[in-house]
Amino acid sequence: MRKVRKWWTRAVREVWRRSRDPVIVQMLRSTFAATIAYVIALRLGPEAAPLTAPLTALLVVQVTLYSTLTTGIRRVNSVVAGVLVAIAFSLLVGLTWWSLALVIMAALTVGHLVRVDEFVPEVAISAMLVLGVTAVGDTAWSRVVETLIGAVVGLACNLLIAPPVWVDEAGASIEELARRVRQLMLRVGEEAAGRTPPQEAAERLHEARRLDHDISGVDADLRQAEDSLRLNPRVREGLLHRIVLRTGLDTLEICTVVLRVIARTLTDLAKVREPEPLFPGRSGELVEQLLSEVADAVVSFAVLVTTSVSVSAESAESRLDAELRQAAATRDALDGLLLDAVRHDSRQWQLYGAILTEATRIIDELDTEHRTRRLFEELDRHSREQRERRPRITRLRDRARASRRAMRNRAAGTGRSL
Repeated sequence: MRKVRKWWTRAVREVWRRSRDPVIVQMLRSTFAATIAYVIALRLGPEAAPLTAPLTALLVVQVTLYSTLTTGIRRVNSVVAGVLVAIAFSLLVGLTWWSLALVIMAALTVGHLVRVDEFVPEVAISAMLVLGVTAVGDTAWSRVVETLIGAVVGLACNLLIAPPVWVDEAGASIEELARRVRQLMLRVGEEAAGRTPPQEAAERLHEARRLDHDISGVDADLRQAEDSLRLNPRVREGLLHRIVLRTGLDTLEICTVVLRVIARTLTDLAKVREPEPLFPGRSGELVEQLLSEVADAVVSFAVLVTTSVSVSAESAESRLDAELRQAAATRDALDGLLLDAVRHDSRQWQLYGAILTEATRIIDELDTEHRTRRLFEELDRHSREQRERRPRITRLRDRARASRRAMRNRAAGTGRSL
């Protein structure tokens, strides 16, 4: 009985976990919206199979509420524009090869004029579909009605069924990128401690360059998460979440660039010192230790920027500070050893200095005080841009805040007088 209860508990937890998966939530929402749109269009429209409505609902219900609103408006505009172009041409000419060419050209031009962005081809598609039927007028307006039904159902679905928030997925992508950076940095440090052939050092350089493709994928996940935070009723302080994740990814991108520079420096050092070790004496061991400590700090930084619970964030920040202090101490010790080595042999002093400079740059980028200043700068910049973009709304919001502040002060003064 106890085994059955444990199995049932695990099964319920697994179903609950999968039911909250953003991909599954999105599939269910899209299916529900398309079905409801078809049922409504079947009742209200004249068509026997109004597939335009579920198609529009399926396309309008995007991953996020913000993209759904913007996509729905542009899609409706594109379809209506295409239908109007078809009606205008149907009154003048029939369907021939040259009239079809004119319709396509006119529809694409109108699509750019009404600024429907990625839905410009849909203007031409709607115009061709409507122009190709006999009863143009009835079919045109039924298509408009079906499109409006699908768009309205898609928008209502996102308002009633809150879309998933993709912050956890973006955070997981950021942490995975940080771990890949760490693994590569550890391999670079291990090779720096001994005799490394130039070919192996060049291979690490190619791996560092390939990290750019990983950053592009993480940036796409982060943009999706940023859209999911906009206009989402389930999210509070969405702006802060967006800025924290975006600045965190920017810092990791800087770290990957610096790692690529370090790999390039070690490749040049391997070429000029072959067959000797890359670093003289014990300094190679300190380079490996320094890169290992910096690599651990990169992962701790990623955990810090993706942690939403305050207690866990404080623990991650403390761990990051300790790792950065240890890395700075190792860098100072390495600085002394390399300085003594350069005094005896100054042939590679530029390359040695470059390693210290780039390691210092990563330590400075990961510093918590530097990150705090960056966050405040981004928040101030965003507030300034909002004021410049929407001055009237900003003035109304400031007046409302001032009124609430005055009411609280008045109530507090009344309470003290009593």
